[in-house]
This record gives sequence, structure tokens and C-alpha cells, in this order.
Amino acid sequence: MKAILCSQFCQPDDLVLADVPDPVAGPGEAVIAIKAAALNFFDILMIQGKYQIKPPFPFSPGAEVAGVIESVGDGVTDLKVGDRVVASCGHNGARQKIALPAASIVRIPDNLDFDRAAGIIIIYGTALHALEDRASPKPGETLAVLGAAGGTGLAACELGKLMGLKVIACASSDEKLEFARQHGATLTLNYAKEDLKEGLRRLTDGKGADIIFDPVGGAYAEQALRSIAWEGRFLVIGFAAGDIPKMPLNLALLKGCDIRGVFWGAWTRLNPAKNRANLEKLVQWTAEGKLSSHVDRTFPLAQTADALKVLAGRQAMGKVILHP
Repeated sequence: MKAILCSQFCQPDDLVLADVPDPVAGPGEAVIAIKAAALNFFDILMIQGKYQIKPPFPFSPGAEVAGVIESVGDGVTDLKVGDRVVASCGHNGARQKIALPAASIVRIPDNLDFDRAAGIIIIYGTALHALEDRASPKPGETLAVLGAAGGTGLAACELGKLMGLKVIACASSDEKLEFARQHGATLTLNYAKEDLKEGLRRLTDGKGADIIFDPVGGAYAEQALRSIAWEGRFLVIGFAAGDIPKMPLNLALLKGCDIRGVFWGAWTRLNPAKNRANLEKLVQWTAEGKLSSHVDRTFPLAQTADALKVLAGRQAMGKVILHP
């Protein structure tokens, strides 16, 4: 089968399309013939050696896949050949087939296409965990989402609306903000044109946002924290801007606020049953049309480097999908 391989820490253009042996389902495993693999910003960090998880070489980027069960191993009773499924794999999604523990695989309904299904797990899983488990939300509170047109930001906008929050989308262009408005945002703020701190204060009548969802980091993080409401919750999601901010802790004191880390990957390993329930709920909501799981664009496997560069350039509004 074909696979995109990272054999040493490298840039997207250094990845190689190669032939590797087909996987075999071991006990408790199933092999998925991958129809769609979703990429995320951290895939770039992973191939560069800048991510907290460093798989053994050679590996493929791509942490979430959708496809069809091709075979099952001993002891697997809840999956059968031909089932349409989705799964989180951590890495190795950018290939034609993958063997995974059956317990990590969830069936999807026939009316949910593979491209949208592949994009559900990480961005919506992260956003749901952040808002439901970490943010202590109350209906009617204000949620400010940085990077609102990116994958995780867009998911936060949609889920925030579903949870009864008033969503303020923050992004770097009017086009991205209009896109976020179509996906749940009530108010918008262009932080390329307006100071983020002052803009959030203006949009909340001086109170500040109750919850700040930040997958961007960099210089915007401190600006957002300075605008947070009393007893607000600042959710640390990631650092798409590249720089990890050094937050002045006196701000947490002065605002009476919480800075809360959101490490979805570690949480899933510690809470597998709750994570599976979350994923099944997200699949259902997407199939029902309550979540868009919007696909920005798709690429064949051979153009994985181009797909990653779209993410690196922060050009995507929604998910970037590979077709193995």
C-alpha cells in the first residue's frame, strides 16, 4: 500500500510517498481501508520534531481517519467487514490502510460522508472537552474564540452556540469572520484591524468575555487575557501563531480568573469511556446537521506537502482532508 513517510524530522516538502506492507489485524484490532484522513496544525509540528509526541521513525502524519473495515482480528465482535467507521490514530493516517484497536473505532451512519466524518474527532473532540469539561460554562455567558475560522476555532463557535453561549469570533480577516458568523458566531472582531483587548471590552460593554478559547497563542493571548471578565476562564488550546506566550501571573490575580489547560490527547487516554461517548455524540450531531464539520479543501495522498502548507499558512477555513 502507499503511505506518506517521515523518516527524519523535516519540512512538508521532504516527506516521501512510498510503498509499505499492508497492516494485519492483531487480536482486538481491525484494519480500516482509509477513504479520508484529516490533517491538523500539529501534524506540521510533529514532522518537525516540535510536538510533545514524537512517534518512532518512519511514521506518517494524519491523526484521524474515516473509511471502511477491511478485516478484523480475534476477539472483535462489535465491528464487521464493510462497516463505515471513524477513528483517532494519533499518527499514520496519511496512508491507504491502518490497523487500530477496535475499542477506538466508532461506526458512522450512511448519511455522513467520509470527508466530514474524518474531521470530527480532534477539533470537535477538543472543543467539546474544552467547553464542557474545562470551561464551567453557564448559558448566556460570552465565549470569545480566537482563530475562529480555523478548524478548532470553528468547532468552538458551533459548539458554543449549541451550548447556549454568546459567541464572539475573533480572526484576522473579514472573510474569516463572515465564515465564522455562518457557523454560530453572534459578534465578530478583526484583530488585524482593531486591538483585541479593547475590541473585546467594547463588544462586552466593558465586562470582558467570560470564556476565552485560544488555539492561537502568540501576542494575542495576553491581549485576550487582559480583557477577560471577573472570574473568567482562559482556555489554553494551542499555539498556531508559533510563539508560546509568557503570561504575567498578576493578571490572574487582578482578574480573579482561571487559566486552564486543555490537553485533549492526554484526557482521552485517562478517560476513554467519556471520550468515546463524546465522539459518538459528535458523530450523531454531525449526521443530524447540528455541526458542519466543514471541509475547506481536499488533496490526493501524493500532495500531502501542499495540504500541510495550507495549514502552515493559516489559509484553511475548516478542515484539510487527504484522499488516500
